Amino acid sequence: MEWGMANRLAQLIQPDGHALFLPIDHGYFQGPTRKLEEPGKTIKPLLPYADALFVTRGVLRSSVAPDNSKPVILRVSGGTSVVGKDLANEGITTSMEEAIRLNASAVGISVFVGSDYEKESLLNLARLVDDGERYGIPVMAVTAVGKELEKRDARYLALACRIAAELGARVVKTYWCEDFEKVTGGCPVPVVMAGGPQVDTELEIFEFVHDGMQKGSIGVNLGRNIWQNDFPVAMIKAIRAIVHQNATPKEAQKIYDSGKKSEAKKP
Repeated sequence: MEWGMANRLAQLIQPDGHALFLPIDHGYFQGPTRKLEEPGKTIKPLLPYADALFVTRGVLRSSVAPDNSKPVILRVSGGTSVVGKDLANEGITTSMEEAIRLNASAVGISVFVGSDYEKESLLNLARLVDDGERYGIPVMAVTAVGKELEKRDARYLALACRIAAELGARVVKTYWCEDFEKVTGGCPVPVVMAGGPQVDTELEIFEFVHDGMQKGSIGVNLGRNIWQNDFPVAMIKAIRAIVHQNATPKEAQKIYDSGKKSEAKKP
């Protein structure tokens, strides 16, 4: 691996081999998502606990201070919205030269395996990998499922992750699912968890994050589970403890409960 590529990956994946990425790119197809209406305000207290920020170029320029020391993963796919016909009909929206100008440590793109636009999204990934390898910038492939959440099973996600790795993605972002070891076991590049099933409690989030870490994930790329929580700083601290300190779900719950009390006292 060339020095530039290795250096950028080392910025993202910490010395313990794990990573906590904070995505705030949701607006590229959802618009002003709840609790992300003002991205700069949302992320300010969370950045100290994140290893990298997953963001579009527009929000990076408008809402993230240039003296931010956290690595940036630049979202470079889009072109569709929640009110359009098909979320899978994405294209590449941002050039690799732009990623270089913005000093990105990596770029991220969605792929929609099994959709009507499977071929287009996979060829977008392949072209992006070509550009990334040329400039030493890693590509993170996001195994998106659009509106079809029932696709979040091990067989489908293992297929999507392996294809993304085969096409040259250096990291793959996918959903946690039952039998998650089948997903990570068939993917020869690092896997980070984008989320899991809809749950009602923080403990359930801690449980699927811990399970995924035990079954081969190197970390998480969690957004709404963190910044839509009533106590986001307490939440990211608890998740960070699982990712970087091998905390159990119950230990993470204690960290969350303690942090929640402190956060609640702030004006």
